[in-house]
Amino acid sequence: MSRIVYVNGEYLPEEEAKVSVFDRGFLFADGVYEVTTVLGGKLVDFAGHAKRLWRSMGELEMTPPCTEEELLAIHRELIARNGLEEGMIYLQVTRGAADRDFAFPPEGTAPTLVLFHQEKVIAESPAAEKGIRVISIPDARWGRRDIKTVQLLYPSMGKMMAKKAGVDDAWMVEEGMVTEGTSNNAYIVKGGVIVTRQLGTEILHGITRAAVLRFAREAQMTVEERPFTVQEAQAADEAFITSASAFVMPVVEIDGARLGTGTPGPVATRLREIYIEEMRKAAV
Repeated sequence: MSRIVYVNGEYLPEEEAKVSVFDRGFLFADGVYEVTTVLGGKLVDFAGHAKRLWRSMGELEMTPPCTEEELLAIHRELIARNGLEEGMIYLQVTRGAADRDFAFPPEGTAPTLVLFHQEKVIAESPAAEKGIRVISIPDARWGRRDIKTVQLLYPSMGKMMAKKAGVDDAWMVEEGMVTEGTSNNAYIVKGGVIVTRQLGTEILHGITRAAVLRFAREAQMTVEERPFTVQEAQAADEAFITSASAFVMPVVEIDGARLGTGTPGPVATRLREIYIEEMRKAAV
């Protein structure tokens, strides 16, 4: 059976779902998005994702397509119609459809809202048992990475660079410092101290990142928010990434250098356990 997706007020079989060829998301990547995890048929940290979505739209002077309450109802309806137990809900908002012009469309142009789901095993991910390997690549993205836009060409290229290198992902580097992964925030652990880049326009303000750092501090773990180099990462005891689709995922190799024993470290493993436990309880 095909998926039921949401397009501008309608729930449709995916084969029937369409948007205009003049949609600015298609023509200019003029859109923002969010991905919310579903565990046990419930949404993980929906409020955090909604808050970031509204911030992204505000930074781009984009009109929200609905209220937060309406968006939550759409998510829940999509979960119910598709019988989704575990996976992700992807949503995308664009500035709408208008004749091609670099200037924004006329005031009153309706934004486009699209949602669909993907089934995925996340909580019991096999990758978390062995960890992932990453390479470093130059960070060639635009400067406003704190806005979650659909401009994902370079991260996509980074994923392919990693694939061609026979590893799982890539960490991007700017002025000698790691910014983040292609679709995740990056961390290292040395002497029990968790190090991750501070918030700014250089990285996405991860919703999972915020929760994990909060749980780490509540567990009396030491956190330092600052940049780090690839060389510092290679000398670390362990490393990990966080994202809505991976939760806390151990990193066991960076540019061919094995970290620690080459297996998931205790800090990443414990944080993953805490995150899953707490988010199952808080899911809506």
